[in-house]
Amino acid sequence: MAGIVLTQRTKRDGPIAGNPDLARSLSRFALGLALTTVALMALGSATRVMNAGLSCPDWPLCYGTLLPHMNLQVFLEWFHRLVAASMGFGVITLVSVAVWRRRELPGWTPGAMAVALGLVLVQGLLGGLTVTELLRFDIVTAHLGTGLAFFCTLLAIGLALNPRDETATVSTPGALPWVGLTAAIGIYLQSLLGGLVASRWAVHQCFGTAQLCLVMNSHIAGVFPATLAVMAIVLWTRYQKKNIANLNPWLTRIAHSALLLLLTQIALGITTYRLRLQVEVLTVSHQMVGALLLGSLVAFTTVAWCDRAKVSSTAATPT
Repeated sequence: MAGIVLTQRTKRDGPIAGNPDLARSLSRFALGLALTTVALMALGSATRVMNAGLSCPDWPLCYGTLLPHMNLQVFLEWFHRLVAASMGFGVITLVSVAVWRRRELPGWTPGAMAVALGLVLVQGLLGGLTVTELLRFDIVTAHLGTGLAFFCTLLAIGLALNPRDETATVSTPGALPWVGLTAAIGIYLQSLLGGLVASRWAVHQCFGTAQLCLVMNSHIAGVFPATLAVMAIVLWTRYQKKNIANLNPWLTRIAHSALLLLLTQIALGITTYRLRLQVEVLTVSHQMVGALLLGSLVAFTTVAWCDRAKVSSTAATPT
């Protein structure tokens, strides 16, 4: 009897869902919302670089109506709000289904969904304050930071809920989950610093009036620890692959993808800097590749932690 209870508890609390079909559906829904969040952040970045952030001077309506007279700038801000509202309803649907059918899902699911719901509510509040406080730089930066945290949460939920082949054998990834988590936190902080540079227009002010150069240079200096963190993941994964049998091949693939994204991000950063942020497409691309780099590290960490949990649950299950 104790063995049966232990096995059931492992299945409820671990990364493997009790209802694979439901878990697969929620996983796809969460990952779809995560991808939509990236698109929403790209739209927000485009709104900022096109100086359209206050094209709708009121909130939540735009010029007091749901469908204002459009030009390009008004459309960017209006469409950004429309997609954000749709995201909110999507998350409410996701959370509602997860709570309603929580007995068929891992025990951590309702709590993780509650975090996602809390983040989207905070994000909506910050979006409104961004307008009413006239693009105050600290609110704009917090808006970006919350959006990135929301994206990472949805991505982690989607990957953790993804049903895995129970017959496949994986080995514990050693310290890789901690390495991935450390790198993800570092890239997140670097992204926040980049958001601060953007919200304060630090590059323009440094070049134009020699002000806020410390903010800009701090972001540039942050490239070095970020590069070291990603390189540590790549090299450590390669080392583990050689020394540990049955290491999940997805860890190697994600690590290489993170390296490619890092190199792309550095190239975009250098080009954007040399052109003094005059090419809007490059500026938006720089922020989006940074978000994807952060996402790849969150994916790496999630997969590594799920593998660790699977090995632990297998060891705990009586034969």
